[in-house]
Amino acid sequence: MYTRKVIIFGITLFLSSCGIYTKYQPQTSVPDNLYGEEAVGSDTTNMGCIHWRDFFTDPYLQDLIEKGLKQNTDVRTAELRVEEAKASLLSAKLAFLPSFALSPQGGVNTVESQVSRTYTLPVTASWEIDIFGKLRNSKRQAKAAYAQSEDYKQAVYSSLVANIANTYYTLLMLDEQLEISKTTAETWKETVASTQALMEAGQADEAAVSQMKATCYEVENSVIDLEEQINQVENTLSLLLAETPHEIPRGKLAEQSFNHSLSLGVPIQLLANRPDVRVAEHELEQAFYVTNQANSAFYPSITLSGSAGWTNSIGGLITNPGKFVTSALASLTEPLFNKGTLIARRRIAKAQQEEALLAFKQKLLDAGTEVNDALVSYQTSKKKKDNYQHQIASLEKAFNSTSLLMQYGNTTYLEVLTAHQTLLSARLSQTANCFKEIQSMINLYQALGGGQDL
Repeated sequence: MYTRKVIIFGITLFLSSCGIYTKYQPQTSVPDNLYGEEAVGSDTTNMGCIHWRDFFTDPYLQDLIEKGLKQNTDVRTAELRVEEAKASLLSAKLAFLPSFALSPQGGVNTVESQVSRTYTLPVTASWEIDIFGKLRNSKRQAKAAYAQSEDYKQAVYSSLVANIANTYYTLLMLDEQLEISKTTAETWKETVASTQALMEAGQADEAAVSQMKATCYEVENSVIDLEEQINQVENTLSLLLAETPHEIPRGKLAEQSFNHSLSLGVPIQLLANRPDVRVAEHELEQAFYVTNQANSAFYPSITLSGSAGWTNSIGGLITNPGKFVTSALASLTEPLFNKGTLIARRRIAKAQQEEALLAFKQKLLDAGTEVNDALVSYQTSKKKKDNYQHQIASLEKAFNSTSLLMQYGNTTYLEVLTAHQTLLSARLSQTANCFKEIQSMINLYQALGGGQDL
């Protein structure tokens, strides 16, 4: 008895060393300084773990995201992929069970006007014994594919939430820029009227009036361009919602606020938090089990089969009523002359496993770079925020001063023109910087794995 246990243990150890029974070991390490040397996550809190409803508090945006998650075609396609993978996993599990089939047969024979009718009503069964792990590795591969489909769905959720949010805030930015441009256009009209009055009073010339009018037309054209851009962004958002083009209800950029701290967490959390990283690892896991299956192909396949049923035809005898008959058969299939093909398949599987490992490592590096890019972009926008406020305050004083000086003849229209154009440009840039700050928050949230349907 002891000798038998030793033999069984030895056989199991040998087969495991051949890559038949071995299980995939998940990745547990990430490169050093994954977020960059200046962006070090030391605590375990992670803003990517916040549910999107708690992260985005704008009620209009929440409604849009809810619609997108229900209606977007990419989301629905991802859900169908999950169902496909689930069915494949069920099929792999059922492969361990015997298969049964009903194969009724009947015939009519005529010999010298004698008619004989025969029938056979058997139930056949076949069962492959998984000694060498072929079915087991196939099931594990299907299980990894199912987990991958779930993670792919979460990756689609995360991407869609971020895309809807970025598009929504782009609309708010354009709305504010449109409002600034319209106000500026009205101000320019007043400036043109004032310059016209100065010309009539002999304090300005035709060149000043013409230049002011040309600039006013330029501002009015920028208003038209912004209206077109708003329409295009609304159409883009409608596509994300899988709806026909329509006006998007929304708030204002100045009303937006994010009360969450920039908690990065530790880089190792990306392995669990980022759905696209998990997808890449499941690709690696599947490739691992494909290699195991390639190793299993070198060993024999053992199949038990049999049948049982009724027949009235046994050899040359015709019996009526039929008799109950049974049969059993065991078969062993060992590859002999296709070793070269099997070796080639194993080499291909190993190469694909190495490719999957490289793709996984690259995905990790991409994730770390995205975190660093979003964080630096946010910090840059925050630093520029106060500068824009001081710049605009100074430019407003300069514009008011040059306008007054022009009225009293102490400056030229060119100084007024320059001051007004610079002020408009600064206001538009301030709005764009505000949007960039919000966009960086969104991108950082997504880069840390946020936006999933948790």
